[in-house]
Amino acid sequence: MAFLALGINHKTASVAVRERVAFTPEQLVEALQQLCTLTSSREAAILSTCNRSELYIEQDLLEVEQVLRWLADYHQLSLDELRACAYVHQDDGAVRHMMRVASGLDSMVLGEPQIFGQLKSAYAVAREAGTIGPLLGRLFQATFSTAKQVRTDTAIGENPVSVAFAAVSLAKQIFSDLHRSQALLIGAGETISLVARHLHDQGVKRIVVANRTLERASQLAEQFGAHAVLLSEIPNELVNSDIVISSTASQLPILGKGAVERALKLRKHKPIFMVDIAVPRDIEPEVGELDDIYLYSVDDLHEVIEENLKSRQGAAQLAEDLVLVGAEEFMLRLRELAAVDVLKSYRQQAERLRDDELAKAQRLLANGSAAEEVLLQLARGLTNKLLHAPSVQLKKMSAAGRLDALAMAQELFALNEGADKNSQ
Repeated sequence: MAFLALGINHKTASVAVRERVAFTPEQLVEALQQLCTLTSSREAAILSTCNRSELYIEQDLLEVEQVLRWLADYHQLSLDELRACAYVHQDDGAVRHMMRVASGLDSMVLGEPQIFGQLKSAYAVAREAGTIGPLLGRLFQATFSTAKQVRTDTAIGENPVSVAFAAVSLAKQIFSDLHRSQALLIGAGETISLVARHLHDQGVKRIVVANRTLERASQLAEQFGAHAVLLSEIPNELVNSDIVISSTASQLPILGKGAVERALKLRKHKPIFMVDIAVPRDIEPEVGELDDIYLYSVDDLHEVIEENLKSRQGAAQLAEDLVLVGAEEFMLRLRELAAVDVLKSYRQQAERLRDDELAKAQRLLANGSAAEEVLLQLARGLTNKLLHAPSVQLKKMSAAGRLDALAMAQELFALNEGADKNSQ
């Protein structure tokens, strides 16, 4: 049994690399099944967000290179390119890493809560794919429990600090009065929902939500008195939009340079503030070359986020301590479960020996043998059979100089305790 956490994130890879390693929701089930078929992974889950793509794996033996090669092949990257930005955590290190991720301690925004829901979704998809087994299943449950404790017992998530909040904070720096601005939000997922909430709280009255499906856009728009449109209507909405924030799961850019140029002409070059939170990117990078366009990517938000993190730093150490305790407790329970399996096998073996000796005793009694003699023979036979295998193994270990095994046997059978009692 070995746990492995392998991936890339915002600390190790640029957004250009992260978007190439990202998994779309439609790819996940197939990718998980392929991962378990083409590698020695027995159980697996994949977490893929705008800031990270990570594999959580349980294997008999650690096969890091094999998994790296699969990930590189799947996304058509060179192995050297992937190895340059990938990180690997093993066993208890993998457990701690997963718990840190769930608690928001490894996020670009310290303590951000969205990652917890994203990890739950990763678990649900892996269950659907049939790649979650008893060991990884236990790890996920322990991770969720630890992350909940971090949220409950620390102040790490109290202040509204997130990528969405950072985007709105940056808009406030560019537009002195957000009340007069119109915002165009592209997408209708959790991040855009948070953006809409922050914009609404800042007094933005005119919000347009553009999405691939009008129903999903309408559901979000209703919450904030916004207007819902399809993605095809974005060029028309750009003309009146001062703020554009996009976060979809599209594999191709949604907003190109030509559409933005046309909108700027109709706006008489009134500036537009744009934030592309998506990975892969929704807005062509060339859009940022246009005059009167202020285009920011996820990575550009880092400085804004740093300013908003100070209130959470004090809670981070306590959260780290809770993660450490959670990881240690999980590994302890896992080792105890391993002992349970050994004890179960040993008990089954002992019960077979008992039944054999009992059957012999019953036959002797049926043939008229004296009960006292039968009981003595039963006790002697059972004792000899129970001690036979341990005796043979201990002699072999002693002959091989395995003094550590002999000392362990003393402890296992509590022989020192028996000697102490006899001396009293």
